[in-house]
Amino acid sequence: MTDVTASDLTLEEKASLTSGRDFWTTKGIERVGVPSVMLTDGPHGLRKQSGASDHLGLADSVPATCFPPAVGLAASWDAALAERIGVALGVESAIEDVAVILGPGINIKRSPLCGRNFEYFSEDPIVSGVMGAGLVRGIQSQGVGSSLKHFAANNQEHDRMRASSDVDPRPLREIYLRGFERVVEDAQPWTVMCSYNRINGVYASEDPWLLTHVLRGEWGFEGLVVSDWGAVNDRVVGLPAGLDLEMPSSGGRTDAQLVAAVQEGTLDEASLDLAANRVLDLVRKAQARPAASGPLDVDAHHALAREAAGRAIVLLRNEGGILPLERSAKLAVIGEFARTPRYQGAGSSLINPTRLENALDEIRAHAETEVVFAPGFTLDGSGDAAALRAEAVVAASAAEVAVVFAGLPASEESEGFDREHIDLPAAQLQLIDAVVAANPNTVVVLSNGGVVALPFAASVPAIVEAWLLGQAGGGATADVLFGAVNPSGKLTETIPLRLSDNPSYGNFPGEFGHVRYGEGLLVGYRWYDEKSLQVAYPFGHGLSYTTFAYGDADAVVDAAGDILVTVPVTNTGAIAGREVVQLYTSLAASAVQRPPRELKAFATVSLEPGETTSVQLTVRRTDLAYWDVRVDEWIVVGGAYTVDVAASSRDIRSSTTVEVAGDALYLPLSFESSVADLVQHPVAGPIVQQAMAEMFGGIDLGGGDEGMAKMMASFPIGRMVSFPGAPISREQLEELIAASNA
Repeated sequence: MTDVTASDLTLEEKASLTSGRDFWTTKGIERVGVPSVMLTDGPHGLRKQSGASDHLGLADSVPATCFPPAVGLAASWDAALAERIGVALGVESAIEDVAVILGPGINIKRSPLCGRNFEYFSEDPIVSGVMGAGLVRGIQSQGVGSSLKHFAANNQEHDRMRASSDVDPRPLREIYLRGFERVVEDAQPWTVMCSYNRINGVYASEDPWLLTHVLRGEWGFEGLVVSDWGAVNDRVVGLPAGLDLEMPSSGGRTDAQLVAAVQEGTLDEASLDLAANRVLDLVRKAQARPAASGPLDVDAHHALAREAAGRAIVLLRNEGGILPLERSAKLAVIGEFARTPRYQGAGSSLINPTRLENALDEIRAHAETEVVFAPGFTLDGSGDAAALRAEAVVAASAAEVAVVFAGLPASEESEGFDREHIDLPAAQLQLIDAVVAANPNTVVVLSNGGVVALPFAASVPAIVEAWLLGQAGGGATADVLFGAVNPSGKLTETIPLRLSDNPSYGNFPGEFGHVRYGEGLLVGYRWYDEKSLQVAYPFGHGLSYTTFAYGDADAVVDAAGDILVTVPVTNTGAIAGREVVQLYTSLAASAVQRPPRELKAFATVSLEPGETTSVQLTVRRTDLAYWDVRVDEWIVVGGAYTVDVAASSRDIRSSTTVEVAGDALYLPLSFESSVADLVQHPVAGPIVQQAMAEMFGGIDLGGGDEGMAKMMASFPIGRMVSFPGAPISREQLEELIAASNA
């Protein structure tokens, strides 16, 4: 099929190419040798169904490595690790003859309540974009396509098939689209999956601004746009908007609609040709992959899953150095999650793992003494909670250290619905309190896909955020608890003290088919920092069993306008460790709203005890830009930028400033322009200042008289000339405006 194009096909054949044959495969065209290809779920493992088909994880799928979901992988802050996992996903997909694996998902964690947060990376677009690009590069290096999803502003599960995400232009561009832009420009995914929802009233599957103007025109996307499964509202409208492939099959119904629309003249056949050619390009890419050499190296991929899980764990608290555990310590392990792990989310990403570790067995493998276990609670809330708690207290009282495994049951977070709160089940909170009362040397290990409130944080000496860690999470957790792995994970989302502190609170999940993104730019840590709110643990936080010292940061601007930052980092502890170095910028004199600081770059570095290395970070000039709604363009404001090198968003270790040249921005003047607009204009400014000074008796409106300058700054110039005694006539102002705009 090497040379087949849409011009070789009949109208009906072209229409047939642009929708699925069944749930997971595209249609082939035997007459011209075009084969069918398979797309199937990811994104943290391959979910190729072996029997019945569905997109909710209900039917069986072939065994595959279950790597840490995005909530865990993100905490490594390591794009190279993401790329290695991507390679493994590509290998497993190739072995199963899958053309496209559906992932990664990089939607922003706007609210901790989103039921699918376990499948997404961060509340920050730079983290999401960098980590997503790593996965895409890895997957596609094996001749398998990725599908970047869910495009776009798909940040909740409630009413997800219809709800409109009503977002202002700046947050849409700067928060919700920026990560997608990074992945497209850096990694060119073979496909982008449009989301179910509407954006400002328009279905994503029917939005030419989103799918064509922005995605292709601005970002240079070269691949195919596929619908989320069942996301097509009106295919005749969606196809010319930029939707190339509808999935799953409609049984030929919507193919016939396309054919009829072309024949009736309501759909340009050129649009159908374009979509058909993109499907043919996808098939060609898939067919170019050499045959995979199996079988799968299950052991190697499981080892990678365990390494990644260890890197995903975040040590939130470790008072008194209770961790790492001594192998000879007398331990009580409490909590059903230790025996029955919660290692992945529910829904379309439900993987059938090649093997599954649990923490209890792995802890016993590390320990030199007997480890006592008490379930403490049941996962479904059944049983006698008081009796289970009493049994756990007895076990904890007899131990040197009690390790409590707590978390969210699968029934409380899943694709398809959102959470109603961020609390752990009451029985688990009561259990933790009782165990701490019986044994102050208590470690709490959490299993959860979305952040949870931590009312016990001050009373528990150690808290380990173990997220959902995939099939090897049990071993990785034991490795961290005993110090075989030094924890290095850091939060990619803020843990608030209470749900009501979250910026989306009151605007989530919306009503009557609309959700207003009323917090604007202030998503996640941007909000907490702007409002000076206390949090349980800030964005970027994570402890280690060693310590790190930062030297003085140095920043310069290179010829391309990027900021190059170097900072020496030293391991000042006694054991080897890995540090995530974060870089935030701010501009105090900005004329537009900005958060106190924003993440712009990060790097991970491994250091032996006493070792110092110079960490290099690059802030792209494009990432300094804001979206100017007046001209619909990215604009970099010139000025002295503060560069903060940090261990978290609230742990700044070194700061410096660097002067950045701004973009020239001259807005067209009109009678509605303000006095301030004219004063700042290079042509009109001097003339207007002189005229205004004459009108107001020598007052300098360029800033000499601050009170008058502020009062007049927003005064429309068209109204100023109507004042009695105005030193400039309407005709003269018209000439001035024309000259300035020329």
